[in-house]
Amino acid sequence: MRIAMIGTGYVGLVSGACFSEFGVHVTCMDKDKGKIDQLLRGEIPIYEPGLDDLVAKNVKAGRLTFTLDLAEAMKGADAVFIAVGTPTRRGDGHADLSYVYAAAEEIAANLDGYTVVVNKSTVPVGTGREVEAIIRKVRPDAEFDVASNPEFLREGAAIGDFMRPDRVVIGAESERARDTMRRLYRPLHLIETPIVMTNRETAELTKYAANAFLATKITFINEIADLCEKVGADVHDVAKGIGLDGRIGKKFLHPGPGYGGSCFPKDTLALVRTAQQHEAPVRIVETVVDINDKRKKSMISRIVAACEGSLAGKTVAVLGVTFKPNTDDMRDAPSLDIVPALQAAGAHVRAFDPAGMHEAAKLLPGVDWCADAYQTLEGADCVAILTEWNEFRALDLNRCKALLTRPAMVDLRNIYNPAEMAAAGFLYSSIGRGSAPAGRQAG
Repeated sequence: MRIAMIGTGYVGLVSGACFSEFGVHVTCMDKDKGKIDQLLRGEIPIYEPGLDDLVAKNVKAGRLTFTLDLAEAMKGADAVFIAVGTPTRRGDGHADLSYVYAAAEEIAANLDGYTVVVNKSTVPVGTGREVEAIIRKVRPDAEFDVASNPEFLREGAAIGDFMRPDRVVIGAESERARDTMRRLYRPLHLIETPIVMTNRETAELTKYAANAFLATKITFINEIADLCEKVGADVHDVAKGIGLDGRIGKKFLHPGPGYGGSCFPKDTLALVRTAQQHEAPVRIVETVVDINDKRKKSMISRIVAACEGSLAGKTVAVLGVTFKPNTDDMRDAPSLDIVPALQAAGAHVRAFDPAGMHEAAKLLPGVDWCADAYQTLEGADCVAILTEWNEFRALDLNRCKALLTRPAMVDLRNIYNPAEMAAAGFLYSSIGRGSAPAGRQAG
């Protein structure tokens, strides 16, 4: 089989490389000459563990190619995937579909023989119908189907998610399109991956519903963490106690400074706007969006408290600025709220991130970027952990104490044990690990 992948961003490049690993001939197309030139040189424009080796292997095998020419990419293709960005539209919170619709027009001009046009981008309900109308208007004679095939890739674990997914969701309106998609995903069928076949609207909504539900779990445990601090409970034990319930599950019950990244913020907001537009508001998701926005901003108070009530003239060491580990993605990262707030309160910020500093430097001016974690701590009054990179989990605490002006740590990812930190002489604070309230004995 042959496919074309329009867009070499996160979804397009990972999906294209993984399909080529299945034995499919994939041509990835992008209008960004800089990206294509990078890829032709063997350079990967995004950070994703294992992607460089996967791309190199399949380029060498002749199954994966890159081009600026859509006609070349679509020549002989059984399916063409739209994997362009759908950012939040300024002003109203809806998904911006201009790139999707532009791609549809260009696909229409280059159709040659029966082709399945597949929306891989995250799009609101009804987008597939609009894409079909656009193509039909440009090429009323064309033989094609439009399908929806949402991605469920986690940044930092995307290759594993694609090659061994929980499920594949395919929304298609004809048996011919469904057969093409089944053949494309045949390697996953052989390992008994559930293939959920449905109509386009259901597939489109499934993606939004999944992300909104996961964002709700994160927000729920964050609020429970705040309650734990008030009543003397430990949020990790609460999360374990409820997560062992098979109806709930243990994933996405890790407290922190709020969710970020390329999916949850924009997808929850887009779902809210779509629901409002159809007069079927999703009140729970509306509340989740509001709580998450406020939570990121509220984290500054924890760092102020660790600095004895004032940040004026203080130096704060920040470890991790990406929204999660194993990615260089800065989109809606909590650091984008926390770092400017620290600076506005009079603090000087020193920071280090294993992968995100190049992008972060464009978004966080005035930060002193450091070579490693220990350099970041030199002369700081407090250290704040914003991202749980593995290399931050086993810092030499004695060395950290010697480098800090005050041994104060605000651990917004709960990667250290409070008792061990207290024994090491740190003024340590985390999220959702409350001590027993006054007047009550612990234990």
